[in-house]
Order: sequence, then structure tokens, then C-alpha cells
Amino acid sequence: MDLSFLLTGLALALFLFFLWMYSALVQEAERVAARRTLLLALILPIPYLFLAWLPFPGQTIAGLILAGFTVLFPLVLVIPSGRSADFPDFDPRPGVDERTVMFSRAELAPGSERFNDYYRFHPEHRSGDDHFRSLAGLMSPLSGKFEPLAFAAAGAGFAAVEELAALVEREPAVGQAQIDPMAATRFFKGWTVKLGAEDCGVTELRDYHKYSVKGRGDRYGEEIELNHRFALALTVEMDHRNLGQAPNGPTLMESAQQYLSAGAVAVQVADCIRRLGWSAEAHIDANYKVICPLVARDAGLGEIGRMGLLMTPRLGPRVRIAVVTTDMPLLVDCRIPDPALLHFCSICRKCADVCPPGAIPHGPQEAIDGVPRWRIDDQACFTYWCAAGTDCGQCMRVCPYSHPDSALHNLVRAGLGHSALFRHFALWMDDFLFGRSPERLPRVHWLPGRMNRSSR
Repeated sequence: MDLSFLLTGLALALFLFFLWMYSALVQEAERVAARRTLLLALILPIPYLFLAWLPFPGQTIAGLILAGFTVLFPLVLVIPSGRSADFPDFDPRPGVDERTVMFSRAELAPGSERFNDYYRFHPEHRSGDDHFRSLAGLMSPLSGKFEPLAFAAAGAGFAAVEELAALVEREPAVGQAQIDPMAATRFFKGWTVKLGAEDCGVTELRDYHKYSVKGRGDRYGEEIELNHRFALALTVEMDHRNLGQAPNGPTLMESAQQYLSAGAVAVQVADCIRRLGWSAEAHIDANYKVICPLVARDAGLGEIGRMGLLMTPRLGPRVRIAVVTTDMPLLVDCRIPDPALLHFCSICRKCADVCPPGAIPHGPQEAIDGVPRWRIDDQACFTYWCAAGTDCGQCMRVCPYSHPDSALHNLVRAGLGHSALFRHFALWMDDFLFGRSPERLPRVHWLPGRMNRSSR
């Protein structure tokens, strides 16, 4: 093949590839990334066309070098490498007391017996907790990100979740139906997706999945007894466009909606199992006996990333989780650890860069209770929530894994899973196209802009 035609073909292929990227990014409303991709589509073909059609001494050698580099570079990027290195897989230690969790501490009423008892045993939390109590609080009209419509919608969502609390735990029907574990597992995985879940997995319930003591609601302070053998974890997707508004009101609204969606699926699954005569309990927002991200991890749905959230392969942290525990026999999924995802988290650090209170660490994993992980400053995180009035979500918004579940981004995700070199290159490209601190996405047309304080 004539070298000039080969170079022209490569120039056309590059142009069409980046034009395809441009079209995909326009559909995602990623304006900055779309403009930069269009610029690449126009500029990158120029050297190929120059070497193809403008004669000069050494043209053939230069053209062969460029053509060879163009063919070999993507091949080098996808050579499998760096999958097992520095991320040994350990199980966490059991015995987490839910009373120590920020959400439980936030519900303590100053001067109450619970309040006094808690800080008598945990005086180290008192100063920081008093500080967040002095702030406006979640969904408060006095908070920094107050939006009347979005906050009211979020409040309605959380109120609906509270109504589901009566459905999480009930007695099973008399007489157990005979269950084929394979058929039941296939049914519940298919049904949860039909009900709106993104993914679903099953694991054996382990001691470190369970809180040791209840920290919220009427059973505050009671030791948790949960003797179920299996746990079914499910995720629901948080809308990319609304999450792209973080830390503003639409993200809080989306968060509430997906807690409700996950909860609605979980209580239906639990009730279905109980109707078959088997014990089952749903674990949903504000009504947990289990640590949902750990259950989801062991059910094969993802890994725990730098920001302390479940990182799923297709949506990153852009999910909400619910769990159903049961003694109905089910088939357990084989968890395959994903050191490639953890390696990407170790080199990316975008979530740490944009975290307003600096609650996400920039450094490597550290041994905490004998388990290597990233330590999140939950008190700093929740304090920012109380000032902003929203549950922030900046870390989820900027995570490269949070890009939509589309052909373009799934092509990148496939490379991330196989090559350490590809992970470094993909991060560089993500920084170039979207920026280290990506801009917020434009609002959908029916969402009003934020009101300034003078208009309230």
C-alpha cells in the first residue's frame, strides 16, 4: 500500500474516532470535554496529511515512524499488566458499633440520656459534633446551598423512605416453600433489575457485615442479632446529569430518590421471600443492621475506593445500595477482587482534590484495624454537609468511573481493567478533556437555577 494513502487513511480514522467521541460527549452535556475533543479531531490528522502529501527530504522515514507509532501505541496500551501488585485482599474486622456512625451521632438530642451516655464513652467526638450541630443542617433554609424546590423534593423522598421502615422486618408465612437455590437466585436477580436495580449479587452473611449494636431508631443501644445465612445486595443508578450538579440541590434530590428506589426494591424482595415462608429483612436508608458497601463488595458488585464508597465497574460510585438478608437458600456469587480498580483509585486522587473539607486522603492506603484502606474523615465530611445543606457528592461527580454507562466510556473501562499503562494514559486523557476539577453539568430544563439569598 502506498504510504501516502496509508497516512491519509490513518488521518481519516483519527478524525472519525474523535468525531464519534465529540458526538457522545455532546449527548452527555460535557461541554468542555466536547470542545476539546473536537479540537483534537481537527488538529491530530494534520501531521498525517502533511507527511502524506507534502514532499520533503526524509518524508518516507518520518511517515513510516508516525504510522508505526499510530499502530503500536494502542497495542502497547492494552498489553495486560499491573493487575495484582500492591492491593492484598483482607477481610475487615467485625464489631462496628452503629452508634459511632456520624448519622447516628447527628440524631442525638443534646441533654438527653443517650447524648450524655454517648459522649461519656466517646469524649473525643464531642467538640467536632458540637460544631456540626451549630451549623444550619441538612435541607435547612439557612444552609449555603438552599434551593426551595430541590430541598422540598429531597425531603419528600426521605419522608417516603421513612414510610418503608414498617416493611423491612416482619414474620414469615407459616410453612416454607420448597426452593431450588439456582432458580430462586436467577429469579431474584432478574426481578430486582426489572424493579429498577442496576445490579444484584449474593454473598454469605459474615460477622464483619453486621453492626454490633443498633445506633438509630427505637432499638438504639440493642445488640444486633441477625442470624440469616445469605445477603442479597442490589444497586440503583444515580442520574449522571443530576449528580453532575454536586454539591447543589439536584444532587440531594437525586440521592433521596435513589435511596427510595433501592429501598422500594429491597422491601418487595424481602416481603416476597417471607410470603414463601422464609425469614427475610430489608436493610435500607436509616434502617440498617448491615454495612451495605461491604456486603455489596463481597457479593461481587465492586470495590471500596479512595472515597470510602462502593466503586462499581460500570457506574463507579454513582449508585445507592440496599440489602436483603435471608435464610432462604441462594447461590453465592464468587467475588473476584479488582486490584486494577484500586490501582486507578491510588493514582487518580480527583475526589481528594475537589473534596471541600479535605475529608478524602491524598496518600496511599494505610492499615486501619489491621486492614489496608483509605481513611475518610467522616466528621469533616458531615460538617460540610451541615453547612451546605446537601450531601455534597463532589467526589462522585468528578470520579472518572462515574461517566455514563456508554460505548465510549465502557471502551475505556475495559482498558482500565487490563493494563496499568492504560490506566495512567486514561487518567491523563480524563484530566485533559474534563479537567482536574470538572465543571458542573448544565441543569435539565425543568430544574430552576439556584436562588440567591437576597431573593428568599
